[in-house]
Amino acid sequence: MQSKTAKESFIVMTELVLPNDTNVFGNLMGGRLMYWMDIASALAAGKHCNSPVVTASVDNISFENPIKLGNVVHIEAKVTRAFNSSMEVHMKVWGEDTVSQYRYKSNEAYYTFVALDPNRKPRPVPQLIPETEEEQKLFEGALRRRQLRLILGGKMKASDAEELKALFVKE
Repeated sequence: MQSKTAKESFIVMTELVLPNDTNVFGNLMGGRLMYWMDIASALAAGKHCNSPVVTASVDNISFENPIKLGNVVHIEAKVTRAFNSSMEVHMKVWGEDTVSQYRYKSNEAYYTFVALDPNRKPRPVPQLIPETEEEQKLFEGALRRRQLRLILGGKMKASDAEELKALFVKE
């Protein structure tokens, strides 16, 4: 299986914030944004592995700036690291006021996906080759983020998380 670069999985999804997407304050509802982020990140993961994918986890999502009614949402997503059958996808979300031509960061997050074979069982995915400095930084941090997810999900003991221990324990 041939490795791929992060830019090969890069996608941008754009949505217009309509009245049905907003809360009583005229801001995009967080749940609607998370729905769009799930779609965007699934597209990036599927593009990387050329197979159907399912969401395995969603990391903390902190909303930095609200996106208002009538604004445009741009979700940039790309794979940051591939493991055996899973992939981490990083997203940056931007709001854009097209009238004043002002673009602002709303939030960012990491989602994890698992690739599936025709029998809906996990299948191997191509490894990722980081090319830029930012991609290398995201790639290196992905193992620590993965270990934290596994610990929080009860699938790994904290004592086995060597990458995380290295951050906190001095020998």
